[in-house]
Amino acid sequence: MTALGDAAVAMAEKWLGTPYRHQASECGLGCDCLGLIRGVWRELYGSAPEPATPYAADWAERGSEERLLDAALRYCGPAVAMGAMQPGDILLFRWRAQFSAKHAGILCGPDHFIHAYEQAGVIRSALVPAWRRKVAGVFRFPDRD
Repeated sequence: MTALGDAAVAMAEKWLGTPYRHQASECGLGCDCLGLIRGVWRELYGSAPEPATPYAADWAERGSEERLLDAALRYCGPAVAMGAMQPGDILLFRWRAQFSAKHAGILCGPDHFIHAYEQAGVIRSALVPAWRRKVAGVFRFPDRD
């Protein structure tokens, strides 16, 4: 694990137990999966990469635009191979092959990740085969200047 990956995991762990709130990004108060990533990003770099734009809960089912994957490529660079992922990496998931990537989490160990899940808030989950099959991309937080 890199020092940056260590820091990302430590920051994500502070969010555990935060209630699920669509479009929110406040540790302890509420967030969705994107809000968790944005919150860790703010802690790592001092500000969000870009202003948040409103989005409906079902945005990925209504269009073919890969908003999450495109943003990850813009801010993190090329995807990392699944076999090379390490703690602190961002995982993007797609629920079904025909839909855009819609969910995100942070790998916190070889077989676990932290994410904001609608039914449970921010939790640590096992990266079981059912989750692994849904991974649409693995991205690494960029080096800090």
